[in-house]
Amino acid sequence: MRLTFLGTGTSNGIPIIGCTCPVCTSLDPRDRRTRTSAFIQRNGRNILIDTATELRLQAIDAGISKVDAVLFTHPHADHLGGFDDLRRFNEIDQAHLPVYAGAETAKQLRDRFGYAFVDQFPFYGGKPDLKLHEFNGPFDLFGETVYPIEATHGSWTVHGFRIGGLAYLTDAKEIPDASMDLLRDADVLVLNALRERPHPTHLSLDEALEVIEDVRPKRAYLVHLAHELSHAVAESRVPEHVTVAWDGLTIEIPDQEST
Repeated sequence: MRLTFLGTGTSNGIPIIGCTCPVCTSLDPRDRRTRTSAFIQRNGRNILIDTATELRLQAIDAGISKVDAVLFTHPHADHLGGFDDLRRFNEIDQAHLPVYAGAETAKQLRDRFGYAFVDQFPFYGGKPDLKLHEFNGPFDLFGETVYPIEATHGSWTVHGFRIGGLAYLTDAKEIPDASMDLLRDADVLVLNALRERPHPTHLSLDEALEVIEDVRPKRAYLVHLAHELSHAVAESRVPEHVTVAWDGLTIEIPDQEST
């Protein structure tokens, strides 16, 4: 399995409009962070996690021309802002595109983007043409079992995903015991770490490291960093088996049976 970090930033992106802080004016390209999203390549299939605001540019930068399914973590704007760009993948494949979401997110998708789930045109590409699959537990995706990982993000429920040796969870603050079990012993854990100061709806850097210490993945990658943490400073704060991800980073994950 191959994972590409399309975006690793917060809801504002970095640099932030009008900000002249050291991170927003940094010359380190790893400090330029678009909104958090990811791209999985496995067994000849391409799976997108979230449609971040910069999806079009992320896809161009990563050379993505085909998406077979989309997994949504939650319905906040930074994770949905590129939703309409899915229409290009309909146009390329000349087919509907399956998307997967929990109940809360599925409702928001229907409310905000109802046009994407009805066939209005006799052609593909004029709008997203999607098939919405609402999950309430593990589900099959191209012969692979996907395990949703539930967590809280303020008043919202977010979902991460366990796929084989990959555990992916972003925008989490509180992670229940059952979800912690799904994070355990992953080859790769992707987890949010907003900043060093505590935050009411996101894991801080120390909180994320505590989760990593508990579940003990072989490697962990941190995403959804705010402009209070430069890449270099964040890297200096983490142990050897933890990496601060950056936009465009691609990693290989060994094949293993699903949890």
